[in-house]
Amino acid sequence: MTDPALSILIPVYNEEASISALLQEILDKKPAGIGAEIIVINDGSDDGTAGAVEAFAAGHPDVRLITHPQRSGKSAALRTGALAGRGLWMGTLDGDGQDDPADLFAMAGEVDLSRIGAVGLVGGVRRERTDGSSRKFASRFANGLRQSLLKDDCPDTACGLKLLPRELFLQFPFFDALHRYLPAFTRHFGFETRYVKVDNRPRQAGVSKYSNIGRAVAGIFDLTGVVWLMRRTKTPGRDFVAEMAMSKRTG
Repeated sequence: MTDPALSILIPVYNEEASISALLQEILDKKPAGIGAEIIVINDGSDDGTAGAVEAFAAGHPDVRLITHPQRSGKSAALRTGALAGRGLWMGTLDGDGQDDPADLFAMAGEVDLSRIGAVGLVGGVRRERTDGSSRKFASRFANGLRQSLLKDDCPDTACGLKLLPRELFLQFPFFDALHRYLPAFTRHFGFETRYVKVDNRPRQAGVSKYSNIGRAVAGIFDLTGVVWLMRRTKTPGRDFVAEMAMSKRTG
C-alpha cells in the first residue's frame, strides 16, 4: 500500500454529536489529487465518541481510531496520531466542527506534499472568531505576550488548523502544551512559517473544553518553560529533518 501524502489528525474529547458529520465533510471536500488518511485520536472520552468513529470507519478504510485509556491532553493526542501516521505531512484540525476542512486542503496547496522544503508550517489565522468577547481578549493578550518573548511571528497560534511535516513535529521536545508552540519550534528548527486566512464556524454541538482563567494560568507557566526549552534545545537543522523524513518514507 502506498503511503498517503497527508495524515489528518483529529484529537477529540466527548465530541459524539459532531465527529461523524466532520469526518464525512472531510471526505466530501478532499481533492481527488491528495492522498490522505484520517486518524481520530479519542482522548479518553466518556461519551459515545469512540462508537461513533468506529461505526463511521467501518465503511471508510482511510479512517482510523486510536483511543487513549485516559485523558492525556491535545498535545499527547497529536503525538499519538503522528507516531501512528504514514503521511510525509500531517494536518491538524479540531473535532468540534468549527474548523472547515476545505481550509486545511487550501493550506496544503501552499506546499509540495511530496517533499519537505523551506516552509515547515502553514498555519490558519481565523478571520472572525465565534468565541465570546472574553475569550477573544484573552487570546489577543496571550498572542501578544508569546510573540514578544518567542518572536514566532504567529498571529493566531490557538487556531486548530495547522500543516507541517510529520517528522518535524516528532523532532520537537514533547510537553503538555506543545500544540500551542508549533510555530515557535518550527522557526527554531530553521524552517519558515506561512499563514492563511481561514473560517471559524460556530460550534453546532457539545461544549468547549477550556476556560479562560485556566488557560491563562497554564499559559504563563508554559511560556516560561518554552523560553527555557528554546535556549536548551539544539537542533540538527532543516536539511537533516528533511533527509530523515524522506529516508523513512523510501526505506
